[in-house]
Parts: sequence; C-alpha cells; structure tokens
Amino acid sequence: MKIALFATCLVDGLFPDVGKATVRLLNRLGHDVDFPVQQTCCGQMHVNTGYQAAAVPLVRNHVAAFAGYDAVVAPSGSCVGAIRHQHADIAEQAGDADLAASAAELASRTYELSEFLVDVLGVTDVGAYFPHRVTYHPTCHSLRMLRVGDRPHRLLQAVRGLDLVELPEAESCCGFGGTFALKNADVSAAMLEDKLRNVLGTGATVCSAGDSSCLMHINGGLTRLQAGTRTLHLAEILASTEDVPA
Repeated sequence: MKIALFATCLVDGLFPDVGKATVRLLNRLGHDVDFPVQQTCCGQMHVNTGYQAAAVPLVRNHVAAFAGYDAVVAPSGSCVGAIRHQHADIAEQAGDADLAASAAELASRTYELSEFLVDVLGVTDVGAYFPHRVTYHPTCHSLRMLRVGDRPHRLLQAVRGLDLVELPEAESCCGFGGTFALKNADVSAAMLEDKLRNVLGTGATVCSAGDSSCLMHINGGLTRLQAGTRTLHLAEILASTEDVPA
C-alpha cells in the first residue's frame, strides 16, 4: 500500500513531533510513508472565514500533491473533515467539474489516523506503552463530521500501562473552533473553562485528542493554571514504546 502523510498546517508549523510520531507509528506497523513536499494548507480556514474562491488553488494543489497514493493519512479530524466535506463542493461552485471529481475521489481515500488504523489496517493494539493516567477529548470535527466513534478509545485501551479515564461532558466543544476563538473570545474562554474543569476532575496527568488545534487551546489553559496536566496528541501516545520516553 502506497501511503502519504498529510501533515496539516499546525503540525508542520508548530507541532512537528505529531507528524513524526504518525510516521514512526506506521513504520512500526510495517508501512512506509511518503511526505509529498508539494502539500500546503487544505484551505479550511479560507472557507470557514468566507474566502471560498481563495481555497480553489489550494484544493487543486492538494489533489495534485496526493495523486497516485492508495491512502492519505492525517493526524487531524478537522482537516480530514474539510477534505471530505468541502473540497468537492468548492470545486463545483468554482465551475471545475473535473477538479470536483478528483477531489471527491481523493477524499474517499483520505483518513484520520484512528480511522486508518482501525478500519484500514485492522489493528487496535499497535504495540504502544504509555504508563500514565490519560483522558481523551473527542474533537468536534472527528466526533460530528467524521464520526470516528470509539476508535480512539479502542486504540488507547490497548496501550500497555495506560490508565484511561472517561472525560465528563466529553462531547462538549473545548471552545477553540479556529477563528471562533478570536472572534468570540469571551465565549471561547468560558467554554474552555468548562473543559479544563472536567479534564482536571479526572485526575489525569495527560489529556489527549486527535487534533493539535484543540490540544493547543486546552494546553494554553492548563499552562496558565499551572495544573500539572499536559496535553499529548493521540499519535504521540500510540507511537510511544518502552524504548521511547513517555
């Protein structure tokens, strides 16, 4: 199987360890992973802020960058959600039927990491070791757009040494929402306060999720509280072994 990593903007620019962990994990499972250097932003932030026409070149570049791969894997429910639910529509509204068809075909072989592991590779035990108390925040796009369901939990439950504790009101948004956190700062902060209270109430030392954007938001709040709880992407936990410091 020819696999490509779609890193996403946040991973590429701010959280490269998440991308490295994704590759390390898939390598450990016996799969080579390419990183097409032509890849850029998927265009989600353009569409979500009303600049749909500006996203068309990004969709076209994305389709070209990942042509020929059997599977495209991204450590982000948000970006995979945008690829599946926006790309073909963006091209159609621009009047480019060929691009729309290509975008839809590419979307059908684009996967969020937990989907790829469970549904495509058919594994839940990835050989990980992470001896910590962990709670999991299901991000909005992975929960509501992709409907990844219990896949992340099944993966975490199979990690040796990990104590998985349920997050109260887990399905509530953390308050990030991309530019929502900037345009509606007070509401975002109130939503984050609720999320932090629930995270800290679990007694977990690590809060995990499948999107670096939400983790960035939650970690900002935890850091300001000096709570002693850290955030870690699902990929980083699953890539951990006894040979890799946890």
